[in-house]
Order: sequence, then C-alpha cells, then structure tokens
Amino acid sequence: MHKTVLITGASRGIGRATALLFAKAGWRVGIGYHQNRDAAESLLAELTALGADADIFAADVADRQAATAMVAAAKARFGHIDALICNAGITRSHLFTDVTEADWREMMGVTLDGPFFCAQAAASDMIRRQDGVILFVSSIWGLTGASCEAPYSAAKAGLIGLTKALAKELGPSHIRVNCVAPGVIDTDMNAHLSEDIRAELAAETPLGRIGTPDDIAHSLLFLASDDASFITGQVLSPNGGIVI
Repeated sequence: MHKTVLITGASRGIGRATALLFAKAGWRVGIGYHQNRDAAESLLAELTALGADADIFAADVADRQAATAMVAAAKARFGHIDALICNAGITRSHLFTDVTEADWREMMGVTLDGPFFCAQAAASDMIRRQDGVILFVSSIWGLTGASCEAPYSAAKAGLIGLTKALAKELGPSHIRVNCVAPGVIDTDMNAHLSEDIRAELAAETPLGRIGTPDDIAHSLLFLASDDASFITGQVLSPNGGIVI
C-alpha cells in the first residue's frame, strides 16, 4: 500500500521540493496551499506527470476550522494520512520595538497555531490507527534567535517545544514527531537578500554555500521513512554548519 503525506505550504519553496521528492519515492501527496492556486495546480500537474496520486487542498492554516477541514478532506480523498508535514509559514523583519500586536498575531497564527491545528486534526486518526508521523518545519532562528525577527524566532522555537511535547504524548500510540530546523535556504522567503548578503552568508557557512529546498526535502523524507523508525522528539538542523 502506498503511503500518504499531506504537506502544508506545498505550492513553493521547501514544500514544493518536498512534494516532488515524496512523489518520486512512491508516496501519495496532498498539496496544501493557501492563496496561490495556480502554483498548486502546476505542481499537481507535475506530480501527475510523474505518475503520482496527488491532489490539492486549500486552507488558511491560521484558521482552526479551515485547517481541520483541510486535513479531513485529505483523509477523505486518500483514506488516511501517514505523514503530516507542517511547513506553511511566513517571515517578517521588524525592530522589536516596532512590532505591533497585529504583526505578532499574524506570525503566531500562521507559523505556530497553524501547525498545532493541523497536527491536532491529524492526530486522532493516527492514534486510532496506532501509526503516523508528524513533522514540523522550524528554523535555525528557533534554536538561536535572530535579531529583528523576534516573533518569527519565538514561533519557530514554539514548534520545537511542541515537537518534544507531542513526541512524549503520542509515542505510546506509535506516532513519531520530529522537527527540521533549516539554515539559510534559497527560497522565495530569502529572495529579498542582496547578492552581497547571500555571499556573506555562504562564506559564514562551513560548507561554503546556501542550502537548497532539496536539502531540506531529503531530511524530511528520511524522518518520514521507516529508516527513522526509532527517532522521535528530535530536531534535525540541515544548515551547512552555520549553527553547530
């Protein structure tokens, strides 16, 4: 039987690369997205061309009802969800003293509440089946904090705490919960960085380059696979050595 993965924020960047990699590995793929339907449909067409069983599911994950409905729709479409990858997130850069309540709420809503809502919606069926994998995509800034990114750092750190708590709570139901905390990755989120800054970041990285979405996708596929069957509650940080 083919396994099924539901990936939030799958229409671009890390999520898109992850969807493609899982499809090539024989998984059925649920493509979660919020607003960019064209990108989601383009990815769906690409996965279908690969022979994958895939579908798209729209939701604002910051909305509990929408997140719950998305998970339910994916479960109805595929029968069950073997792995949930909570990848959807946003990034903002503000001086701490300039962060408004709206800024804070937006960041927490998408980046921390959304994964909580999706995981909660998926967990009940995983508990019933006594099987499943939940993966959260955090960031090195969730490990170390980042200047001018206090809300983002706090939300990503929250995912690490959620990972550890759920690993303990859901472990007896044979559900593994892990976290990937990427370093600087070449995605749309970092497209605003100048070439000089990108070169600086690459130079600061022991491996001498910025990461790619595929680097993170391979980490996620490993953690979702049976090769990681004795790994839970852990934070894997593919970052080229920029944080050790």
